Amino acid sequence: MMDVSKEKRHPLISTLQQAKRLVKIVVGFTILLIGLAMVILPGPATVAIPVGLAILATEFVWARKLLKRFKDGASNLKNSILNNKR
Repeated sequence: MMDVSKEKRHPLISTLQQAKRLVKIVVGFTILLIGLAMVILPGPATVAIPVGLAILATEFVWARKLLKRFKDGASNLKNSILNNKR
């Protein structure tokens, strides 16, 4: 089995991976900021914020944790609404 370390990779592959990571970070923060602006402006903030966090969660642990808290809060809210209807 051949082990390809980072030193043996072609420089172009490393650069493309860094560019892809940078694009994900920029897009994620852009969507997250738009979602945060939609909290006070009209728009679907409850959709945009988790989408931005999901994109950022592919690169950052803090975004993964925040997305989990968002999902848990949404789940708790859903359960409390369903339990109050009965």
